[in-house]
Amino acid sequence: MLHRSFHKAQKTGYKAGLCCLTENPMRKSLFTLALALAALPFASTAQSNNPLLGKWTTLDDETGRAMTVVEIYPAQNGTLAARIVENIAAPPTCSKCSGSNKDKSIIGMPVLWNIRNENGNWGGGNGLKPSTGDTFRVRSVELAENGTRLRVTGCKGPFCRTATWQRRE
Repeated sequence: MLHRSFHKAQKTGYKAGLCCLTENPMRKSLFTLALALAALPFASTAQSNNPLLGKWTTLDDETGRAMTVVEIYPAQNGTLAARIVENIAAPPTCSKCSGSNKDKSIIGMPVLWNIRNENGNWGGGNGLKPSTGDTFRVRSVELAENGTRLRVTGCKGPFCRTATWQRRE
């Protein structure tokens, strides 16, 4: 088959190589699908054993009371993100948010995004605290107490606060 493709390439002026695999729309689709499937195990392996992934209960900074359940999941380009998946005791909508999140349900709302691994430390990116509508820069996301707690440190200007989340079973 490659021999025929090579001769076809010579007749049509194409150079031998991938052009013959991708000139036919059906072959191009199959070739693209094969490449994507071949890369899939490598992409999922990098994130699947990440101890930050999963569901966490957020705790009120002042009372320690459970507020929401947040899911941390792999996002684009090796980053992590988190969204609210269950409301326990928080206001049901983001009334203090601005822009597109104003008065929207907090279920499904992103609370962390673009969290990057830099030399083994997770941080960077941004966050949203729906109860206040504040956005912040994420300084760090760190496991604590043998992986049962997560400390999320966010900063607004020079001021930083750390929230503690508890792993869900």
